[in-house]
Amino acid sequence: MPSKIAYRFYPSLLNTYSRFLQGKLSEQELLDRINRVPIPSTEAQVRGVSFEDAVLKGIGEDQFDFNILQTVRLRLPKPIVKTQVYCQYQIDDALIYGFVDVLGRKEAVDIKTTSHYEPNRFLQDHQHFYLPALYNWGIRQMRYLITDFEQVYEEIYDGESDFSGQLEEVYSFKMFLDEHRELINNAKIFPKKP
Repeated sequence: MPSKIAYRFYPSLLNTYSRFLQGKLSEQELLDRINRVPIPSTEAQVRGVSFEDAVLKGIGEDQFDFNILQTVRLRLPKPIVKTQVYCQYQIDDALIYGFVDVLGRKEAVDIKTTSHYEPNRFLQDHQHFYLPALYNWGIRQMRYLITDFEQVYEEIYDGESDFSGQLEEVYSFKMFLDEHRELINNAKIFPKKP
């Protein structure tokens, strides 16, 4: 029987914590992200969402290179079983939740955009936790389709991949949250006791 949930977070918040650990964000910036302090979307974030809409819904296709759109579409699973699928996975008393972009019969696919691609960019990504969350759907691999708007790249991870780095960060993040509990006002992070 799973333990009661004491923490709730989503992969991009865990990825933000990773950036904090790497010295790319200050503690205050991390706390602001945890508390969902509104910050303007960057041009890159808006472009990424628009690209996903263009690929999956055909909205705003004219903003992007047709060949890049077609390449990504051709690499999507056939058939597409579902898009924007809610996932949740519990690790001890932490619930990790969010949405994966595309489900095929045997794989989940997430569409990513970047200004600069380096191999294994998503090796330590916390969206890998969607994989065990989707085992009941028959999903056995997580595939990232990544574009820098010049080329399309793929990274594939399966259930045999080593997620120990991500697990360490989950436990470390829980400690960070406990140490800063009085500064956290996002009610979704700590579920209310029944």
